[in-house]
Amino acid sequence: MTDISSDKFVSVIARILDDKKAKDIKILNISNISVLADYFVICSSDSTTQVKALTGIVREKIKELFNRIPIGEENDSKNRWNLLDYGDVIIHILHKDERETYALERFWNHAFCVSDEEWKEKSKEYSIYE
Repeated sequence: MTDISSDKFVSVIARILDDKKAKDIKILNISNISVLADYFVICSSDSTTQVKALTGIVREKIKELFNRIPIGEENDSKNRWNLLDYGDVIIHILHKDERETYALERFWNHAFCVSDEEWKEKSKEYSIYE
């Protein structure tokens, strides 16, 4: 396994999702408020096909780049909300309707939100477009 800090790792995950056109990517630093993980990544898509595709590409690219596989994975049968758990980072990929319904950001509103500028800077060497 390639050694990488959690903040760099979460930034690369957001970059992969961004490069594949995930919508409204948010990174929440939950390290001071939960023992679940250090970070949540939350993003959405317009279709269930894209939810499934985004889940697959993240899993594939993280294995390729860092030789890491999720320690847990949950996929609903309709691909409306998929989850990848890497221990320090948990990724939620939701259909836009589920994102609005469950409003994870509101539930975790006491978490620190990492700015787009910060994660884009930390992951710029991983962009397929730069």
